[in-house]
Amino acid sequence: MKPVIVIHGGAGALTRSSMSDDKEQRYRAALLAVISRGQEILAQRGTALDAVTEAVRLLEECPLFNAGKGSVFTHSGTHELDASMMDGRTLDAGAITGVSHVRNPILAARAVLERSPHVMFTAAGAEAFAREQGLEMVEPAFFSTEERYQQLLNAQQGAGKVVLDHDGQSASGSDEPIDPNHKFGTVGAVALDAEGNLAAATSTGGMTNKQVGRVGDSPIIGAGCYANNQTVAVSCTGTGEVFMRTVAAYDVSALMEYGNMPLPQAAERVVMEKIHALGGSGGLIAVDRYGNIALPFNSEGMYRGYAYVGGTPTVGIYK
Repeated sequence: MKPVIVIHGGAGALTRSSMSDDKEQRYRAALLAVISRGQEILAQRGTALDAVTEAVRLLEECPLFNAGKGSVFTHSGTHELDASMMDGRTLDAGAITGVSHVRNPILAARAVLERSPHVMFTAAGAEAFAREQGLEMVEPAFFSTEERYQQLLNAQQGAGKVVLDHDGQSASGSDEPIDPNHKFGTVGAVALDAEGNLAAATSTGGMTNKQVGRVGDSPIIGAGCYANNQTVAVSCTGTGEVFMRTVAAYDVSALMEYGNMPLPQAAERVVMEKIHALGGSGGLIAVDRYGNIALPFNSEGMYRGYAYVGGTPTVGIYK
């Protein structure tokens, strides 16, 4: 058993034909910086919970990804952010949904986990709780970027209306490695620490042009996030409605616990068979209690990375 951290930054259709080398390198550099920081925390015998919290916070701070700064717009031109996390040691969990003033939603989810008897807060209640905990609050404009606004305009004009069509080459002219009009914008991290504890964290800005009030799998414990020291830690990214219907994150754990499946087989079963059978697309990252990892995805690409303590960090975008 060796401490390890795994991250993802969303999945979707590739734009390899029109992508700029500079943009791809920016994504790879961002993933490498985040995974290296998580590796450093684990190397200093930090907890899995601390490692995934900081990894996701850094992803929220990077406008390249759809979580925190750089979150996508709803149909009404607003931002609604969601996040969740789970401690595999205690099975404690925390989640928030529909916030638009909390700078780092994952820190609010961590506060719910550690300082509240509840598991989930939503909208105004979540923001009031975050303020009470002394978390940094910002104006909604903080999350906006020009690129995300253009994605909203494209979607409203028809380019992104078919939001589940993630399998073809992009016609958007984007220079991003994964087509922003056909991308599942979620970030997440899972980790195993030196004490053998697992943790998972997931955060998202939602879906471009989504209806106000829509909630996906990211803040739902068992759907987009799950951790249990007896089995596995999982963070998902994909067609949220399908990941909720299949309880995808927990299903990986259940297949391992009740079906005696090894992690790679369980993860493949969920992503390649169960999710796919319902028309869902995306992927997940996972680490089991022995330090084995899995990063399956049935879309064309997934921003991802992993690093074992003492090893060389690895990042990827394409299959």
